[in-house]
Amino acid sequence: MEKLIILFLALLLGLAPLLASGQKYEEDLIQTTSGDLKITFLGHGTLMFTFQNKVIHVDPWLEQADYSRLPKADLILITHDHFDHLDPAAIKALRQDSTVIIGTAACQSRVPGLKVMKNGDRLTVLGLEIEAVPAYNIQHKRPDGNPFHPKGAGNGYVIAFADKKVYVAGDTENIPEMKNLKNIAVAFLPMNLPYTMTPEMVAEAARWFKPAILYPYHYGETDASRLVALLKGTPEVEVRIRRLK
Repeated sequence: MEKLIILFLALLLGLAPLLASGQKYEEDLIQTTSGDLKITFLGHGTLMFTFQNKVIHVDPWLEQADYSRLPKADLILITHDHFDHLDPAAIKALRQDSTVIIGTAACQSRVPGLKVMKNGDRLTVLGLEIEAVPAYNIQHKRPDGNPFHPKGAGNGYVIAFADKKVYVAGDTENIPEMKNLKNIAVAFLPMNLPYTMTPEMVAEAARWFKPAILYPYHYGETDASRLVALLKGTPEVEVRIRRLK
């Protein structure tokens, strides 16, 4: 019993710095020609990128993170106006006087000062080249026949961090425009029904443009290991599973 107590105390002491910091998020580092890109996986469709001392938040949502413990945003990207992607309270918590906020036209009335990007627009912000790309449904629709995400209403974003392009798809299916994507180093593709894609649809999209690293995200209760199995025969694509339900 005494040995068990000593072991427990040692384990607790080892975890103490982690518990004290409040850190609970997974992180990956991606090497670029201009330093490391740190990706922090906050959950669901919510991400944080840190690059060259700049902080970029994507679709911040208070349900996924305590933003009082996270760095303020230099840039916020909003993919569309659904509540789990556009959270004005989260934006307020992250915003500084100098923060640039980019989103779709449907988001503009709820976020003062938001800069609108529509599908096809390109912009350089904080030295980062950003392209807004389409994000929409073809197959999956509401009972009234309208798609969950109509064409033109939402954005995906391709962000160039030096020589590494990161594609954050937003809520979308495997749409034909994905075939035009080139040299994507990191891709985030949504995988939950009925709103976005099945694992089979994500795998098909990945085979089209072959991102070096693929993170399924916004995947809810979908079995993410299914995607790993589907892409087993596509060695060009490394599938990484993180806590992004």
